[in-house]
Amino acid sequence: MRSQFWAMVAKRLGSMVVERTTFGIAGAILLTTVVVSPTPAQLTPFPDLPLLPSSSLSDAEDSKVVTTWIRLDGRRLFQIAAPRATLPKRVEDIQQRLQSISQNYYQSNATEIQVQIETKNNLPVIYVNNQPLLTITDLDAKMQQEETPLKLAQRLSESLEQDFKRAKLERQSSFLLRQGSIAAGVFLGVVLSSWGVRRLSLQSRLQPRPVTATSDPVTTQLTQQQQRNLQEVRRRLVQLTQSLVWSSGTLIILGLFPYTRMIQVWILSVLKIPFTLGIVGLVTYVAIRFSYVLIDRFTAALAINTLLTPEDSLRLQLRVSTISGVIKSISTLSGVAIGILVALSTLSINIAPLLAGAGLIGVAVSLASQNLIKDAINGFFIILEDQYALGDVIAVGNVGGLVENLNLRITQLRDSEGRLITIPNSEIKIVANLSSRWSRADLNIPIAYNTDVDHALKLIETVGLEMDQDPQWREQIVETPQVLGVENFGDRGLMIRVWIKTQPLKQWDVAREYRRRIKITFDQAGIVIPLSQQAIWLNDVQTLKSPFDGKNFTSS
Repeated sequence: MRSQFWAMVAKRLGSMVVERTTFGIAGAILLTTVVVSPTPAQLTPFPDLPLLPSSSLSDAEDSKVVTTWIRLDGRRLFQIAAPRATLPKRVEDIQQRLQSISQNYYQSNATEIQVQIETKNNLPVIYVNNQPLLTITDLDAKMQQEETPLKLAQRLSESLEQDFKRAKLERQSSFLLRQGSIAAGVFLGVVLSSWGVRRLSLQSRLQPRPVTATSDPVTTQLTQQQQRNLQEVRRRLVQLTQSLVWSSGTLIILGLFPYTRMIQVWILSVLKIPFTLGIVGLVTYVAIRFSYVLIDRFTAALAINTLLTPEDSLRLQLRVSTISGVIKSISTLSGVAIGILVALSTLSINIAPLLAGAGLIGVAVSLASQNLIKDAINGFFIILEDQYALGDVIAVGNVGGLVENLNLRITQLRDSEGRLITIPNSEIKIVANLSSRWSRADLNIPIAYNTDVDHALKLIETVGLEMDQDPQWREQIVETPQVLGVENFGDRGLMIRVWIKTQPLKQWDVAREYRRRIKITFDQAGIVIPLSQQAIWLNDVQTLKSPFDGKNFTSS
């Protein structure tokens, strides 16, 4: 059993390494660089300095004093200061001299290094092994808050001696072997951590939270949306964790060796902005998705209320479904706006002028887009006052249909012919909601004039009672059908009016079934459902005489 367990672990580790081919190649390059051809890795002499072309800078920017670090094997040695226009040249000269001094020291058998200070032109010059390294200027002392350049030179000379000795010690075989074992341990820890994170994510994905079946489809839909959004949040968090684990492990391994430490510095300096923007974007996306989870959970809790009547409960479910979609849209826009502001802040961009400019732009846009503002305000009151919601059947002016989409700007209806009708919310003045809380089937049933009215009324009432007690239709009929009596004397006969109160959107199904049962019952009772009748009266007596009477008939 133990051998099987370790075999399974080895198999999983193998699959993880294969999936991370990029990191494997990077590791191979790293080991080759360290063991086979250890050469100094100086990718850029001044990675800390934000450089711009001198032609793009004004005179004030050229004369501005800035500072940067001088590095040895990626480690910071000391800071220097100079005007922005001349600093790159000074950094390049110092780095070249430092490179020459360090190479000569590494190739020699001497363990000690001589750091001396000489004065030239009233400024201290630091010499390393009789080779000049740099001249300490007044700007250097001022930017580092030292009293005189000489005191700064004395402090730097003490630290430089230790830095050179440590750099040479790090190139010894024993140190490289020890660092190599540490790198192997870090790599193994990264692989195990990544495997553990993925295993946990697979377990949570294979064991989803069961969805409790409910009688209302809206609540079930909200619960399913909540679980899908929660799974998306977990998946993105796993990806974020995996990225952080592998990137952190790679940077740690690169920082263990003097030959690759500059690569670490270069990655941190060059990829800082893309990495920061990527992290902000991913966190923003996860936050928006997580807000969807909270919105779905909150709206699902609102939709389930045992204190409400069935009519009010169904209406509330339709309403919270509409509110959920609108709040998600607002959450998405707010999350994207906040993410952009956070990204700009991380890039050290002052967002105060941007906010002020955005305010002015907002005022200009509001003046030019009054119709959009009207749409949004009217849409807000439509949702707040519950005039209609998703799934309602409404009539607006000469059009009507099922509400398929509702937001702060537009309302979209699907009519009986399948056409999608889009109406700006500002154009909706008077709306008829045919499915708010309950509906009604309004029926006019014709019977012949020579029919026994009381008997027909009794049969119509009986059909309504039987349908109300039928288990198939009992849930859809809210109240017992009401037979209002003789409504009108029509051209088809007597019109009997019947009202049937139903669940929302069920009035048409109930009316069709009721008419079918009435036809069957009338046929069995011998009651005729008449066609249109018309009586013709003529006042001309001559026209009424038959052509076959005795006076007008003549035989041939």
